[in-house]
This record gives sequence, C-alpha cells and structure tokens, in this order.
Amino acid sequence: MKNQEIWRLDASGLMALTRTGAVSAKEATTAALNRLEAVNPQLNAVVETLAETALNTAEALDQARANGAPCGPLHGVPVTIKVNVDQAGCATTNGVVALKNVIAPEDAPVVANLRKAGAVIIGRSNTSEFSFRADTDNPLYGRTHNPWGKHISAGGSSGGAGAAVMAGIGALAHGNDIGGSLRFPAAATGAVSLKPGLGRVPAWNPSQSAERGLLAQSMSVQGLLTRSARDLDLAMPAMIAGDMRDPLHSPLPWQGPPLEGPIRVAFSRETYGYDLHRDVDAALDAALDALRDAGYRVEEVETPSIFEAGRIGYRALMGEVKTLMGRDIKDMGSDTIRQIFDTYFQEFPPLCNSDLLRAMAERSRFMREWNVFLARYPLVLTPFMFKPFFAPDRDTNGRAGVQEVLGEAIYSYAVNFLGLPAACVPARLAQTEKGPQPINVQIIAQRWREDLAVAAAQAIEERLGQMCHPLWETMEAGK
Repeated sequence: MKNQEIWRLDASGLMALTRTGAVSAKEATTAALNRLEAVNPQLNAVVETLAETALNTAEALDQARANGAPCGPLHGVPVTIKVNVDQAGCATTNGVVALKNVIAPEDAPVVANLRKAGAVIIGRSNTSEFSFRADTDNPLYGRTHNPWGKHISAGGSSGGAGAAVMAGIGALAHGNDIGGSLRFPAAATGAVSLKPGLGRVPAWNPSQSAERGLLAQSMSVQGLLTRSARDLDLAMPAMIAGDMRDPLHSPLPWQGPPLEGPIRVAFSRETYGYDLHRDVDAALDAALDALRDAGYRVEEVETPSIFEAGRIGYRALMGEVKTLMGRDIKDMGSDTIRQIFDTYFQEFPPLCNSDLLRAMAERSRFMREWNVFLARYPLVLTPFMFKPFFAPDRDTNGRAGVQEVLGEAIYSYAVNFLGLPAACVPARLAQTEKGPQPINVQIIAQRWREDLAVAAAQAIEERLGQMCHPLWETMEAGK
C-alpha cells in the first residue's frame, strides 16, 4: 500500500495490516507524519511535532514484531496527545504562556496506556487557554482551524485533536472533557467521540503541584476522538487499563453483560425553551431511523430533567473554578480568557460556600433519578447542540455569545455532572451558504456501559456514513 493511502485508514483498518506485517509501524507513522506536514500548516492542530521519537518508536515496534513479540492492540497506530496532559519530556502547557516550561517528569496514565498498547505518538495537539473554552485559541500557539473551513469553530477545548484526526493526522486523537471538550470538537468536525463515565479511564498529571477540585475530579474524563465509531471499540479497552495513581479508577471490563433485546432507547427532543434548528431536527430523525433499522426499540418519552442538573452542575463548577483557579486566570490568563470567564460567571452565577456544598449534595439525587430511568431505557438519544456549530470566537461576543456556545449545550455538561457516558456521532451533513457542515447527535448510556453507547454509534454510522470522506473531498476542492 502506498504511503499516501495509509493515512486514510482508520485505526481498525490500519491494525488489520500492521498486525500481519502488510504495513509496518514505520510506514504507518511516516504516512501520518507526511499528512501532518501537508495539512497542519493550514490547521494548526498539532503544535509540537515529534517526528524523530515517533519514527524511533515505530522502528522498535517493527523490530520487536520481527523478533516474535506479540503485537499490542494498537500496534503502530499513530496518535496525538493533547498538550494539557503529561507526556514525559514534553511541556504540559494547557495553552498558557506562563506554563510553557512545565516539563512532564513522566507519562500520565492515559499516555502510558496508549504506549503499552503499541500506539505511536506523533505530536501534541492544541487546546484552548486553560482548556476552558468550546473554541480552540490561545496566546501561546494561536488558533486551530476547522478542516471544514475557517467559518466554523474547531470546537474546544480538544480542538486540535478533532481537527487533526479528521484531517488525517493520525488515526486516533487523545482529548479530555469536563463539560464537552471531547464532544464539542466532534460536533464541530464530524468526528466520533465518547465521553467515558467517571472512573473509567485513569487520570493524573505527575507534573501537577496541587490536587484538582472535587468537581474537576468527578466531571473531567480522558478519552479519544476518532474518524469511526468502531475505532472507539478497538481502542477504549487499552485506554481503561488500571493505574494505581488514580484512586477513582474503576477496574471494570470494557464489555458489559449482554442485554435482552431489543435494547430500548429513549428519544428526547426537549429543548427547554430553546429553538431546535431544522438541520439538528433532521439529524435526530436520521439517527432515530438508523437505530430502529438496526433493531433498537426507540421510544419518544420524557426523561428526568437534564436542564436542572446541567445548570446546577455548571454553576457549581464555576464556583469551584472561581475559588481554586481565579487567581491563576487573573495572573496568567490573557485579556480574552479573563473576559470570557467574567461572562461565564454572569451566565452561570458561581455557587460558593454552603450553596456549593448543597449543589454537590444534590448531585446524588440527579444521579439516582437517571440511574433509575436508565435501568428501563439503557440508552437515550438527544441533540448535542440545538443549532449547527458556531463561528470562531463566538464566546467572546458577550452573554449572547456564551449563551449560544454553552448555555444551549445543556445536554453536554449535564452529562459530566451526572458522571454518565455519552457518545457523540455525526448523523447529517447540512448544506449551508458557506459550505457543508456536519451535525452530530448524542447517545447517553447507563453508568459503566460505554460499550452500549459505542455500539449504538456504530449502528448509526454504518447506516449514515463517516464524515471524513466528504470532508476530504471538501479539503481537496479547497486547494
């Protein structure tokens, strides 16, 4: 196979070749690095290229295979790592100029797990400043552009990861998510992602000087952005391997017990007073039809309130951020991020002191209500956003901008507060005046049943197609 074709393979397709030796790890890595060199200057998705170490790693994998060593589950698969996670010898900058010299002493658990599985790290992907925007731009590295066009934000905070994987820079892209930072970039680019539930993927940064707040610990998770849903099923078993450095990790298998069929899916168009755009409505209909065609039993029903859980959860998170991060944002942040946080605090008035404690106590009530509901309906199909994805810097346009970017993304951050898994998968390619634009939907699953969400995403994708193919046509046409 020619190098110029290898980068087009998803991780599953690539693994079928690297395991047999039809494609070497070095060939796969070289193809990804060549693609990076070709398209990254226009995207700024990868902000640190690790070509030399990547090729050395690939050569070592090839030699080990030649010597009879077994191949790992991600043998030779090129992957990018987000710059807010520790990778030994690299700067963990979090998109902040003042942190540009914070060099990681060792790998975070998620990086170690990917290495153990045989993945090859080819570069570090961009994030938003403090990893706390649904758009990706910062004074240290600049803006990441959406491969669909500069009129659409690349999403955030894992915007570099989403743009990279969808443009063909690596078959897998690491990211993380405290309120939507995996799913925003997926929705922006038509990638597929999974926000795992609390404790599924071990997390910890050896470079950190203090423990994160309790809500940050319980809402933030590590995950992947991929071009295909089947790649999540391939890669997540390696991602969830245990690490004693994370005391919240839950040592559960990836595949849960089979459910008696047909699996029931609750379907909700509830918008809590917001307008549902016709393209989002059409994407929901397409996903609904795909699931029914795949044998799922889809029922339109009323779910427990996601709005109340989301609003209280994000106000509580803002209270924790203001208390624990407020000084760092003021001292190390740009004027832009300080202004955005001021607007966040207006839109989501921070809960502090006893109000914060009460909100954290209420979290168990919301979780209980959803656990009971999900016992009857193991999956819930929802919008991810109520409108097609927004333009770059929309969140800098005062309260109206933050309302569109975050206020209407209630189905995103509510799931973080609940600690539930949720997949995000494209279900429609909308045709707009400025060009085609993907529309993603969300699939919430029972606690600990990420595998069910991914299986449903695969069912949708198998019937509606992958967004990378029309994207690459669009990118080629734009040359």
